Amino acid sequence: MSEALRKLLNQSGPTPVITPHVGVLTLHFQLYGCEDLKAKRKVFTALKAVWGREPDLAVAETADQDALDCATWTIAALGSSTQQITQRLDQIEKAIQERIDAAILDVHREIL
Repeated sequence: MSEALRKLLNQSGPTPVITPHVGVLTLHFQLYGCEDLKAKRKVFTALKAVWGREPDLAVAETADQDALDCATWTIAALGSSTQQITQRLDQIEKAIQERIDAAILDVHREIL
């Protein structure tokens, strides 16, 4: 171990605290022509497949799971600043509008 590293490790001082910020985007969709839950899940396959694998996002259907004519999905984003989260949620909302074949009736955002 180098002497410089040893000095850094031996210094007793306050450790920096990183406070993550969380943004929550809730989208309420109107669906047409879904005859069963399997057809409904197929509409939202891309939502979970694309954004559900992002390391800074969590994606879940949060309401209307048994309804065939509507769906509510929530995306939670984690970031180091509220500006970063706002930009990320803007990007996600725009991409969802382009990829998902369902009308968006309501959008709710919250930064925690």
